Amino acid sequence: MNWTGLPSGNGGARLVIEGAFGTSFTTLGSLDMLSNIQGRAGLPKRLLYYLVQLKHMRPIYLDNAATTPLRDEVRDAMLPILQGDFGNPSSAHTWGRRASARLEEARERVAEAIGANRREIYFVRGGTESDNLAVIGRAAAAFEQSGADHVVVTAIEHRAVLEASARVEEQGGRRTVLSVGSDGRIDLDALEAVLADGVALVSAMTVNNEVGIQLPIEEIAQRTSARGVSLHTDAVQAIGKVPVRVDVVPVDMLSLTGHKIYGAKGTGVLFVREGVKVSPMLFGGGQEQALRPGTEDVAGAVGMSVAVELAANEREVEAPRLEALRDDLQARLSDSIESVRVHGETARRAPHVLNVGIPNVDPQLLLAGLDMEGIAASAGSACESGGKGGSHVLEAMYGAMEGMAAVRFSVGRSTTEGDIVRVAETTRSVVDTIRNRGEVS
Repeated sequence: MNWTGLPSGNGGARLVIEGAFGTSFTTLGSLDMLSNIQGRAGLPKRLLYYLVQLKHMRPIYLDNAATTPLRDEVRDAMLPILQGDFGNPSSAHTWGRRASARLEEARERVAEAIGANRREIYFVRGGTESDNLAVIGRAAAAFEQSGADHVVVTAIEHRAVLEASARVEEQGGRRTVLSVGSDGRIDLDALEAVLADGVALVSAMTVNNEVGIQLPIEEIAQRTSARGVSLHTDAVQAIGKVPVRVDVVPVDMLSLTGHKIYGAKGTGVLFVREGVKVSPMLFGGGQEQALRPGTEDVAGAVGMSVAVELAANEREVEAPRLEALRDDLQARLSDSIESVRVHGETARRAPHVLNVGIPNVDPQLLLAGLDMEGIAASAGSACESGGKGGSHVLEAMYGAMEGMAAVRFSVGRSTTEGDIVRVAETTRSVVDTIRNRGEVS
């Protein structure tokens, strides 16, 4: 990254910045902002964002599997609670009763959207808490009930499930991790064999957050039900993209979060089928039927319920649109970039996620190059971005990913056909530049 500072006559400087990918920017700013630029990856984030805004009239956000913007309908539903019906739902006075009524309306709205009973809906503080409560809470309750101490998960689960199941193992339980092939298949015979061994819980996600493949939840549910074993599914990436109905697929627990479906961050739901015992992880109150004590976030619950309702109601129209956009991007990248590998291509996939592997490219340079061109994508789960090592999902499906840049594009409500064309062209340009310079992972 090269930069030149020229006096601007107003106490600042005119910055001429030559990017690593053939891009250049000229703008006004302080030379102090560039004091930490070192090499190709040293551009400060705040300056990068500013420059991107100058260069591009419309940045393109294709990281909707990481998080989504708040919908107007969700905001409008939350504001009256934040500003008016702010009472504690546990209070007996008018303010408390109004807040309680709002909370129960939200609970009913979620239940109706997924085919549940309102008493089976528990509001929590996001997908991670929902997953942890399901895995650890159900494992603890099953051990108390029958001595079952065995949890079974798939190798491509979200870290919230994998690490929760590892915690059960650390506390003296047992854990089995089922392999998943590149075609998204699970060895159901292996599952059947392990189900006879005192299993407390099976957890298998409906849609994988990194690759978008759908696991065979219906078949898994048939086998767990026949054995009387509880089944939990993380449906965070599924709601609004594929059918999610607990009255159709007999899962015992199901996790959702708001911010993946244009709701607020820090909002979530755990569905627990009536009769399934889950032990709480928090103590100190009787809220949420004593499973999740603490004063309820009524505004968050209302916003969450509206987001779920909209996602479910709009799925039949929106999912095919997203799939068409995803398929178009897949075709354009495959046609224009040599040796692209589409991860999970032969598996049943949700419509919004495209994960591709591009050989002979440094993944961080690729993402940085797209970012500098005003395009947001990711290398996989945002929850793993601060960790070390590659994607556990791709390694489980394909083995070592050395020399391969994995990029996840996830389309959403704001994505247009024009966006897809520009993203494909820009990705090809950035890849060509990196390859020509010999900068490989």
